[in-house]
Amino acid sequence: MLKKMLTMNFIALFTLSTISYVWAGNGAPSGSHYNLNIIGVPKGKQADMTGSSGHRIFVNLYGKSKIMLREGADFQVLNANGTFGAAEFQLPNPDPDNDGITVYSVYARALGKPGGSSSMTTCAVDPLTLEEYCSTKSVISVRHKGGSKFTDVSSQLLYIYADINADGVVERLNLFDDRLADYFWSYDNKGLKLLQLRFYPISTIVE
Repeated sequence: MLKKMLTMNFIALFTLSTISYVWAGNGAPSGSHYNLNIIGVPKGKQADMTGSSGHRIFVNLYGKSKIMLREGADFQVLNANGTFGAAEFQLPNPDPDNDGITVYSVYARALGKPGGSSSMTTCAVDPLTLEEYCSTKSVISVRHKGGSKFTDVSSQLLYIYADINADGVVERLNLFDDRLADYFWSYDNKGLKLLQLRFYPISTIVE
């Protein structure tokens, strides 16, 4: 019941806005959205960045960083420092019924100096065995020369595709599914200075 209530605002917004959305030349829908910049920095930041409520998260320019995901009624950066410990990002449950139709969608594009790349994967932990599961799907972002276009990465960032029962069958679990806990994005950076994410109140149908 709580998860249903947390997404009511986005369901209402989706109903009102879906018809008016058109796709812009940069590959993303044209309309209201929440913007999140994941910024790669060469040196770790020691400052406390909890409660900063900005639209950016700092990660290591090279190597792995962790962004913990917290369920909430809206989008909000809770801790912007992913270079020292784990960053924290709040977002609503994207698919409470796990029917493969999202309440909102995520689009991503690589920006900054050409040449960098990153891999971003959704992971979680089995609350009983403490075994970590990471999705078989990842967002691979490469900064090429010239313009950069958005792509829909909802299936990669809002779900985990994994065999959690060891039965040889890969299952689809939406973010915050009760079968797993401590959801996070594992961010493996190879010099990408900026990954831009946009969250739109429109649906994506995933497999």
